[in-house]
This record gives sequence, C-alpha cells and structure tokens, in this order.
Amino acid sequence: MYKTSWGSTLMTIVLSLSLGAGVILLLGYDPVEAYYQLFRGAFVGKFNIGGVMERFVPLMLTALAFAVSAKVSVFNVGVEGELYLGAIAAAWAGYAFTGLHPLVHIPLCFAVAMVASGAWGAIPGALKAYWKVNEVCVTILMNYVAIYFTSYLVGNPFSARASIPRTPTIEESARLLRILRPSRANIGLFVALGVLVLVWWMLYHTSWGYRLRHVGQNPSFSEYVGIPPKKAMIWGMILSGAIGGLAGAIEVMGIHGHFLDNFSPGIAFDGMLASLIAKNDIRMVPVLSLFLAVLKTGALGMERFTGVPKTLIDTIIAVFILLAAMEGLFAYSRRRAARSAGEEAA
Repeated sequence: MYKTSWGSTLMTIVLSLSLGAGVILLLGYDPVEAYYQLFRGAFVGKFNIGGVMERFVPLMLTALAFAVSAKVSVFNVGVEGELYLGAIAAAWAGYAFTGLHPLVHIPLCFAVAMVASGAWGAIPGALKAYWKVNEVCVTILMNYVAIYFTSYLVGNPFSARASIPRTPTIEESARLLRILRPSRANIGLFVALGVLVLVWWMLYHTSWGYRLRHVGQNPSFSEYVGIPPKKAMIWGMILSGAIGGLAGAIEVMGIHGHFLDNFSPGIAFDGMLASLIAKNDIRMVPVLSLFLAVLKTGALGMERFTGVPKTLIDTIIAVFILLAAMEGLFAYSRRRAARSAGEEAA
C-alpha cells in the first residue's frame, strides 16, 4: 500500500482541470469564463456555498464509509444500500416517536439509522470473513435488496399516502437546524466533520484501530500474533455500514424531512469514487469530497451563464479518476522494478 501525496493529488486536480479547459476550448467556449462561472456558482453567495455543503456532507460520509472498510481489506460497494436503510430507519424514528426533546430525538434517530445500516454491513463482512464469499458481488446485490426493500416499506407500511411514495414528515424535534439560508445546508455538516475526526482518531490512536489496520495489511500475520482477523473484518464493516447509514439519516433529517423513494442519485457511488481517488486515505477524503461537491454544484451556474454543458463536469471527474489510477499504476511499477532490482542484487 502506498501513501497519498498531497502534492501529487493537487497536481492531478490541476492537470484534470487543464484537460477539461482544452475540451471547453475545442467546443468553442472560453475556458477562463467557464471556470470563473463554475467556481462563482459554488462559492459566491450563501445559497451557492450552502449547496456545496449540502453535497459535501453525504459525499464525505459515504467516502469515509468506503475508506473504513478498505482498512480491513473489504471492498464495500454496498454503501448505497446502507445509505437507504439508514435514511428510512431515521425517518421512521423521526415520525414514530413523538413528544421528545430535540437533544433526545436527534441522537435517537442517528442511533436507529446507524444500528440498522451497521447490522446490514455486518452480513457481507461475516460472509467474507468466515466463508471467503466475494464481498464485491454480495454488496452489489445487497444494494438492490436494500433499495427495493425501502421502496416496499415506503409504499406500504411506512407510506404517508401522498401523491409520491414517501414516509410521513418527521417531527420538528428530529429536524436538523438549517444554516446558510436559503440553502438546505444544515448542522449535519458539523456532525459529519465530528465523525471524520472521531474515526481518524480511533483508527490511528487506539489499539482497536491498530488491530483493524493491521488485519487490513496482513490478515495471516495478524492471526499469528493474536489479532482475530475475522472479528476485525466484521467490526470494520459494521463501522462502515453505520457511517453510510448516518449519511442517509442526515439527508432525511436535514434536507428532505421525510424518506423519499429513490431519493439518492448515486450519492454513495460518488463517495466511493472520492475515496478511491484519495487512495482510501482518511486525511484526503474531505479534500476530494469537497472538490467533487464544488464541481457538481458549480456546473449548473457554468451551464447557465456560458452555455458549456454541465455534463462536461462528469468528463472532468472521469479524467481525474483516470489520472489518479495512472498515478497508482506508475507507483506500483516503480515498486515492482525496485523489488526486481533487489532480487537480482541478492
């Protein structure tokens, strides 16, 4: 495993934006004006800044969820399903429990969401740990199970009987306070940042986190020195699922006010991309998540004022991913060449 270089990541960002500028130029537009409107649409005004924060929170949390599972060598592609389960669990707790103080109701909704999604994440973790079942296949399939299960719940027992499939509106005591009005940004931002710091501290400053990381680096040797790799994998997936569920809970409690069927436009998959670009380095996860949030938020302003199609942003993100993958490939080639040279010298 190689460490993330801040300099190389910054260089990758600059290079991908430069290639995007070249494409804009080929399309007959002014790249300087396009990028000006892009960043203006992300950073000028409370509404735009709030839009960035609104996108940043679920991106960062789902990226963190994926990075945590990677620490125990489990490729958790099921964060999207965990997002849905956490969202509907928080919605249920938000409208089913009434008369509670916000200091009780909000943590209760978070807890219910994290327990539901954490238990869901434990299933592929156990299958991987005890029966060597490929976690990629399992988590991809479990995404569909979770999404269709929530569709059933929101259309039947949890239905608000409205014109669109959704749950009843949650109690005001379960709502997260809005900031940067008139945007929908909310104090879930501070919850997400707190979770990021807490997870980083647990992984790198506690013996429990050391065990998780040790298992991810070398499961066989971990078992040899007395660290049970199977339990570590399961706990890593439980933590990953709980973080994904927390992202869903914040979407319900801070953005929508209820669970809406198929509310996610692939949030967790974008978060997974952010984590992969960051090479699952928790320190880099918020940086890459913010970068993607800025691009996606400012794309609409760029299209409105310059005519450059906002779908170009997806191309820039794809180029960025490609460049990050090439960086990893080159690093692997250098390590392999160095290893071969060492063997020849020996």
